[in-house]
Amino acid sequence: MSATAGQYTAKDITILEGLEPVRKRPGMYIGGTGKAGLHHLLWEIVDNSVDEAINGYASFIEVTLHADGESMTVSDNGRGIPVDIHPKNGRSALEIILTTLHAGGKFDNDNYFTSGGLHGVGSSVVNALSTSLVARIKRDGILHEQSFARGIPLGPIAEMGDARGSGTEIFFRPDAEIFEDTSFDATLIAEWLEIKSYLNQGLRILFRDELHGKFHEFKHEGGIKDFLAHIQKSSNQPPIHTDVVVVREADPAPNVARVEIALQWTEDTSEDLRAFVNGIPTADGGTHEQGFKDGVVKAMRTYFDTHDLAPKSLNIASEDIREGLKAIISVFMMDPQFQGQTKSKLNNPDIRSIVSGIVRVELERFLNANSNTGNAIAQRIIQAARARQASRSAAKQVKRKRAVSHRLNLPGKLADCSSTDPEECELFIVEGNSAGGNAKQGRDRRTQAILPLRGKVLNAEQATLSKVSSNKELRDVADALGCGLGDTFDASKLRYHKIILLMDADSDGLHISTLLLTFFYRYMPRLIDEGYLYIAQPPLYRIDWGNETFWVLDEAERERTLKKLERRKKTKKINLQRFKGLGEMMADTLKSTTLDPEQRRLLKVVVRDEHREDTNQVIGELMGKDASLRFDFIMENARYVDELDV
Repeated sequence: MSATAGQYTAKDITILEGLEPVRKRPGMYIGGTGKAGLHHLLWEIVDNSVDEAINGYASFIEVTLHADGESMTVSDNGRGIPVDIHPKNGRSALEIILTTLHAGGKFDNDNYFTSGGLHGVGSSVVNALSTSLVARIKRDGILHEQSFARGIPLGPIAEMGDARGSGTEIFFRPDAEIFEDTSFDATLIAEWLEIKSYLNQGLRILFRDELHGKFHEFKHEGGIKDFLAHIQKSSNQPPIHTDVVVVREADPAPNVARVEIALQWTEDTSEDLRAFVNGIPTADGGTHEQGFKDGVVKAMRTYFDTHDLAPKSLNIASEDIREGLKAIISVFMMDPQFQGQTKSKLNNPDIRSIVSGIVRVELERFLNANSNTGNAIAQRIIQAARARQASRSAAKQVKRKRAVSHRLNLPGKLADCSSTDPEECELFIVEGNSAGGNAKQGRDRRTQAILPLRGKVLNAEQATLSKVSSNKELRDVADALGCGLGDTFDASKLRYHKIILLMDADSDGLHISTLLLTFFYRYMPRLIDEGYLYIAQPPLYRIDWGNETFWVLDEAERERTLKKLERRKKTKKINLQRFKGLGEMMADTLKSTTLDPEQRRLLKVVVRDEHREDTNQVIGELMGKDASLRFDFIMENARYVDELDV
């Protein structure tokens, strides 16, 4: 092998100048080169015009699909892109905006408070991916024009004569070398433009379809309320209340210009939430959508509690509350943080609590002021909860019929129970064979199953699904439960409706519990959402005082118990015993303190909707690969720990 073969030197480094990165990797900027990517070019140009309207500088937008079907023109009556010479660059502002990534007037809030095209790459990306782009700007009574080809100026900006008013007009023809098909979809464009007019109440948008000889004009004074009504017309599921709930609040926070929401419950069995940020559709939702969900659930729970509407035996879940709910969620804010250049998901964490608070207060106010509507919605939710409960009961009957096959492929170390009714069956996941042996002797064999684990299980936060599935201990847990992992999870196949983590009351036991909680939260979250997961509370101490025995969970309870005994008038000998682990307990002791449903203490594992984001963050930080985050947590909280077991 020669000395130069395989060498990697400076000459091998490729430097992409100007807009070359866009042409080299267009998918990074527009998501792909198919139909969606092609139309994304149009959305970027239209969004710039909408930004002018949102911020009060434009009142109409005109979009033209030319007769060739492969070129577009977008114009508005806004201020017009600046054409003067940039003081640092020596080129016109127009040319800089259209030929430079991350150049524009949207990084300074003095020009745009809210913007859909905040990333500063929209116009320049369109220019880079077009064989021809012509910009015509009306400013200060003069019409200015500049032409480009594949992002390169064909000449300097030129004055074309006098002009009335102001505004921007962009013509562009997408590059056939980049896109699989350069034919625009007129129907898709018309639908998308109408949505823009709904989201920007009173904005007039004209669409000239020269390819098919059609003309559309969109203007909706009712805004998102009209939008929701439009969606309902195309649905076969009627609303259960005629009045649409509309929530509007201006300037709820320093970085939020306004929040607008319209919602209505229907007879449909699914929810339909359509979320937007600065007029941009966020197909994958985000923190604004989650805040809306939080607010609706909180408001309805408060309404149920205030008016005592919930049947005592019925467990109403968040999904029951949102079943059949249709809503438009529109937020206008400064500095939105999107996931990806195509802006499919909002990531700003603060907007969640802002939207949740607004929705909760306004929806509660509406429901209490319109009790007939509130009660109709409440009955709809109760109906959904009962239907879900009935579905679960039907699934349970199916399980009974397949009891024999239900026990195939179970872990060899599982000591199963004899009952085939999941609602009365319990699975204790126990730390170690010794404790597992005691638990097997002390259990109720009809309803209680025991699965001992060996040592500390895999950290699921740092592992892929494939690695988790191949881990023997976690695989045994999944096989015992019978409901699958990840995308294959099916709650209807769950074999036990109480899953109880039974670990020693020491640091190792807490660590194993934390590892298992992480596993369930990441790969079987519905076990937590449906209320199936519990943590046992075995005693750490036994205190004998004469003929009386007290089982104590921890040091704090031990001290409280001893002080109470000292205050009693009778003087009796106190005998204190600390259990080193569950394996030390006699089977009868374990049964009476931890296994017996009449005497034991259990903690139910719950993650409320409003705390889900915090839970994600805590698990990610404390169980993730970045050890520095765990170190910071330990150092911040070490002062609260009397005895640290390392």
